Amino acid sequence: MKFNDSNCRVLHLGRNNLMHQCRLGADLLESSSAERVLEVLGDNKLTMSQQCALVARKANGILGCIKKSVASRSKEVLFPLYSALVRTHLEYSVQFWAPHFKKDEELLERVQRRATRMMRGLEHLSYEERLRELGLFSLKNRSLRRYFINAYKYLKGGSQEDGARLFSVVPSDKRSGNGHKLMHWKFQLKKRKNFFPLRVMESWNRLLKEVVDFPSLEMFKTRLDKVLCSML
Repeated sequence: MKFNDSNCRVLHLGRNNLMHQCRLGADLLESSSAERVLEVLGDNKLTMSQQCALVARKANGILGCIKKSVASRSKEVLFPLYSALVRTHLEYSVQFWAPHFKKDEELLERVQRRATRMMRGLEHLSYEERLRELGLFSLKNRSLRRYFINAYKYLKGGSQEDGARLFSVVPSDKRSGNGHKLMHWKFQLKKRKNFFPLRVMESWNRLLKEVVDFPSLEMFKTRLDKVLCSML
C-alpha cells in the first residue's frame, strides 16, 4: 500500500521530545501540533480540550438545526432527536478522549442543558429537575456509570482483559468500606492520572457495599442507577 505523503504528519509527544525530522521515503514530513484520526482530534499535549471544543461545536450546530426545523417542543419529539442525533456526538469514542478538565466537562454539559431547556414544560425547572423528569443522567454521571460497569467486569471476571494489571483490591475490615476497595499501580507521569484506573478508583471506593457486592452484572446496574439518580 502506498502512502500519500501530503496526508502524513508527525505528532511529537512528550516534554523532552527531540523533535527529530522524519522521512517517508525520500520526502521530509511536516510536524503538526494536532491531528484527527477517525473524527477524534488529538494534540501533542494529550489534553483533549480541542476535541471537546470540536464536539461541543458540532453538537450545538445539530441542536440548532433541530430547533429551527422541528416545530414541536414536546419532550416526546425532542428527547428522541437529542438522544439519536446530538448525544451520539458527545459520546462518540469518549472512552478514548474523556475530558480531563472541569471546564471541558462543563462545555459538553452545557449542550445537554440547552437541549433539555428546549422542551416544553421543562424550561423553568432547574437542570437537575429536568434530568429527573426525563430519566436522564448528567454526562458526567453517564461516564461514571460506564467506568463502574467496566471496573465491575474486571473485578468479577466478566471481562476478557486481565483486571489484575489495572487494579488490586485492598484487604479491608468488612465493617468499613465496600469490601472491594481498589488500589492502583504507582505512576510517575502526571498524565497517567487521566487513565481509566485512576479516574474510576476514587469514585468506586466511595460506593457502598450494598451496591458493589452483587453476584450479577444486571443487579449491579440496577442498584448503581439508583445511586447515580441520587447524585443529580
